[in-house]
Amino acid sequence: MSPADDLASATSKPAFKPLPQKAPDVSVERRADGVVLIRSNHPPGEGPRSIGHLLAERAATHPDRPYIRQREPGHGPWRGVTYGEAKRAADGVAQWLLDQGLTGDDAVMVLSANSVEHALIMLGCYQAGVPIAPISPAYSLISSDHAKLKHCARTVRPKVVFAQSSEMFARAFETLRAFDPDLRFVTVDGGAGTIPLAEVMETVPTAAVAAALDTVGHDTVAKYLFTSGSTGLPKGVPQTHGMFAGVIAGQEGLRAEEPDEGVVPQSLEWMPWSHISAGNIGFNGVLWGGGTLYLDEGKPLPGMFETTIKNLYEVSPMVFGSAPIAFGMLAEAMERDPELRRSFFKNLRYMGYGGATLSNDVSERLQALAIAETGLRIPLTTMYGATETQGITVVHWLSERVGLIGLPLPGITLKLVPNGTKLEVRVKGPTVTSGYHNDPEKTAAAFDEEGFYKLGDAARFIDPDDPSKGLVFDGRVTEDFKLDSGTWVSVGTLRPDLVAACSPYVHDIVVAGQDKPFAGALIWPSPAALASLGEDPFPKLVATLKERLAAFNASSGGSSRRIGRFLVMTEPPSIDAGEITDKGYVNQRATLERRQALADQLYADPPGPQAVRLDG
Repeated sequence: MSPADDLASATSKPAFKPLPQKAPDVSVERRADGVVLIRSNHPPGEGPRSIGHLLAERAATHPDRPYIRQREPGHGPWRGVTYGEAKRAADGVAQWLLDQGLTGDDAVMVLSANSVEHALIMLGCYQAGVPIAPISPAYSLISSDHAKLKHCARTVRPKVVFAQSSEMFARAFETLRAFDPDLRFVTVDGGAGTIPLAEVMETVPTAAVAAALDTVGHDTVAKYLFTSGSTGLPKGVPQTHGMFAGVIAGQEGLRAEEPDEGVVPQSLEWMPWSHISAGNIGFNGVLWGGGTLYLDEGKPLPGMFETTIKNLYEVSPMVFGSAPIAFGMLAEAMERDPELRRSFFKNLRYMGYGGATLSNDVSERLQALAIAETGLRIPLTTMYGATETQGITVVHWLSERVGLIGLPLPGITLKLVPNGTKLEVRVKGPTVTSGYHNDPEKTAAAFDEEGFYKLGDAARFIDPDDPSKGLVFDGRVTEDFKLDSGTWVSVGTLRPDLVAACSPYVHDIVVAGQDKPFAGALIWPSPAALASLGEDPFPKLVATLKERLAAFNASSGGSSRRIGRFLVMTEPPSIDAGEITDKGYVNQRATLERRQALADQLYADPPGPQAVRLDG
């Protein structure tokens, strides 16, 4: 049997668009203690020596090809750089950094979001062998106390700080100047106390830049990324060029056909470069493929996703990758707008989601849209990983199912370790970091006795007798909890099912119930759904959710899958409080801690004023 077998039940459905990747081929080792090791039998393909070397190769091959593009403010015309222009600017940045005395032991911290200028700073750092440290703009712009900003600065000790605007980031600059009076600040506008980026890029490169690049290899630290800080302050994770190359080589090992040299892939990217998905895997992948990267200043948030929609009228990506929350909003928009649907599917070969589980409801809606536009279904893939590991597994075959995490990339060894009722995921390979920056204690705790990094997630085989069908995400080990009956609740699998059952009326759901008699739900409503319910929408919304959740309970079986009470939250998730990341992922633990009073309403006797009873 093969993963294609699960398509047999769907013979009456339209076919999928071809997915030009190799079929699964894995080796599985089962130890006597229940540990399972999984490896791909496909060898890794070619990867670059470094991203700086890769830029030089692409700029030499097609210097005039558009590389990175971004709109002028106010959704103006596209502007950007070609590959040749990017190389020249990066060389100037590299020379300036070397002139300032920066080395691989220093860092350049970036405070602002994705931009053409941010990319040129990043590429210049790669050329000079100086690590870059992009952090979430929320740490500077939304945070009231700059606690995370100061923590990140203490961790990497930057010598240079870059931000797009001196005025917008003035308060953050003041905080950092108090931390280190010798810091040098670079901005695009060159405002008070800052160096204009144009002056930096115009630095005439010398032989020192080529000499610096010649020292860069797989062991060279390219950047520091910070974890989301879900269990305390963010941890600084060194990212080497070898880690970048490991992902590219793994993906190349799965390629089933050579790319069409006459096609320039287009990508539209909104996810922040302070995370691996866009800043490493997406950014490096575009450069490897010689494509054009369009920067999307929209986000899957009310009032901001409209920007993404406007961009998709003009940019028809070959591959569209995003968080599941964006897929749901995109489906809703295309259901209303055939023109958007036409542009989106024009060149699309497949879609890739990551960071959270895609619900069946959203998947089915996307497939209905794809069929209506193209007559074919669209492959839905996913890559699974973490800041510490890059991408380590991928779904590289056609499947009816969503919620898979796939199988290991070539070169990666996955280790599943029994942990209670679940199998905890651990990993070893070239994409995995060596530890946390300047934190030996946390580093020691993160790896097991065989050197495998412990992700804290759980996974299970779809079919233990046929591992080639892949693994499915089985929740966060640390998010799961027991009811007072001793029954385990798997939050990672229950939450997306609840969201699907309540679609399109909810934005997201947080599951409560540790040591309680039943599981409860704190629900963020969908702003679009609220607007559709007319005047005084909350009573209508509560009634609809009560009906939907009652139906979910009726078909869900035991107590681990049933919701006893719920309430609708009126305050949106807070980035500053760690409830939601800038990628749109909800932190269950942080939300429950911050909203303990609301959770208590679910379990009060009688229930609190906002709580709605479903059972009894």
